[in-house]
Amino acid sequence: MSTERRRWIALAVVMTASFMDLVDATIVNIAVPSIQRDTGAGFSAVQWITAGYALAFAVGLITGGRLGDIYGRKRVFLIGTAGFTVASLLCGVAADPQMLVATRLLQGGAAALMVPQVLSIIHATFSGEERGKVFGMFGAIIGLAAVTGPLLGALLTQWDILGLEWRPIFLINLPAGIAGLVLGRRFIDESKAPQALRLDLVGVALATAGLLLLMYPLVQGRENGWPLWGFAMMAGGVAVLAGFVRYERAKKAKDGSPLVELALFRARSFAAGIGVQLVFGVACGIFFLVWTLYMQIGLGWTPLHAGLTGLPFTVACSASAGLSVQLLVPRFGRKVLQAGALITAAGALLYIAESARYGHAVHSWQMALPLLVMGAGMGMIFSPLTDAVLSDVPQEHAGSASGLINTTNQLGNAFGLALVSVAFTGPTPVRAFEHAMLWMVGALAIVVTLMTALPRRAARPSEAVDQSAEPARTPALAG
Repeated sequence: MSTERRRWIALAVVMTASFMDLVDATIVNIAVPSIQRDTGAGFSAVQWITAGYALAFAVGLITGGRLGDIYGRKRVFLIGTAGFTVASLLCGVAADPQMLVATRLLQGGAAALMVPQVLSIIHATFSGEERGKVFGMFGAIIGLAAVTGPLLGALLTQWDILGLEWRPIFLINLPAGIAGLVLGRRFIDESKAPQALRLDLVGVALATAGLLLLMYPLVQGRENGWPLWGFAMMAGGVAVLAGFVRYERAKKAKDGSPLVELALFRARSFAAGIGVQLVFGVACGIFFLVWTLYMQIGLGWTPLHAGLTGLPFTVACSASAGLSVQLLVPRFGRKVLQAGALITAAGALLYIAESARYGHAVHSWQMALPLLVMGAGMGMIFSPLTDAVLSDVPQEHAGSASGLINTTNQLGNAFGLALVSVAFTGPTPVRAFEHAMLWMVGALAIVVTLMTALPRRAARPSEAVDQSAEPARTPALAG
């Protein structure tokens, strides 16, 4: 077989893996009420099923990229794909909520091995001119996944194939995963970084421990009546993360290979941009889970009804993202991002008004306007944000910075899902949805404030792509 054909088959393999991961992020949200009914999962278990994947994925992203640099991208990609496939099978046969939470954590960890290798393999396989075409394909894949995930999840859940209810949303990964293993082993060429950094396993352990100490009380607090030990754990989490920062400084001085390059935060725009990514991720994490709970538990809609209702959001988000990058941002700079946050908040307030007015009698068409407004606003933030954050970062650190941006976005999403137990409260699911939307509006107000520290215009496009960074997700794919 010719080298040219081998390269494009290899590209199809890694793109399929990315599509599988991106769809998996949204396919679960739409099935959450069905999972809850079938397994008897409590509210905290539901949060762990969604947030656990995001957290495991986030804390493993940079390390996953480093492993590929050291041991070979093809090898680590195949290990990650195998782990993701096995974890998907275990999710699909999970006998109780505890097993499902554990296998979702495993699935997120496997994705953290698989996904970072995708861009690394593309960089090693295609030249600079060809990469532009390839990354354009990635944009199409992301857009397709944004539409496919919720609808596929809704259809698979509602069809109740062989009486399996929600389980096919995980089992559908098996044929794609097996094909990826067989074809990837044959057609992907091995590559390594010429001078790979060392692994910072202590840094990974400290970061994971600190984040878990913060998240666990947030998720479990509601069911346990917000006990004192929960606040003590959160205080301990802050202390551990402070220790992580000190260790990273020492690691940098010792061998120059910390997990996080703290020098990046000397750039005011980067520090603010990371804050924007984190808080915006929190807002998205809250919205997409409570939105599903609102439609299916609060209003009693079927998964398919709920999935179809979200189409205006997806269409508006995709169209707005393209418009903002090509026309608006080059002319108006960061004002576009700030306007996007304000428009999203306005859409959320409009949604609250619609819910308060119509209550349980609301129809899908009455939700179309607030969803269009919110989708348009989020699209204005999503696409140009990375370039704005990277604008003042030195070129030699652009790769590390882009990896940290992706990690921070996933962490924000995980924390947003954890905060659902705090935000989604009220006498009825409909009122709880309205309360959660106010939390989202508050998060967006913080986003607008932080955006004032971003450069008025990006100094240059972010050409460097970190080999530990995943393909950027649309907000519709958060969670």
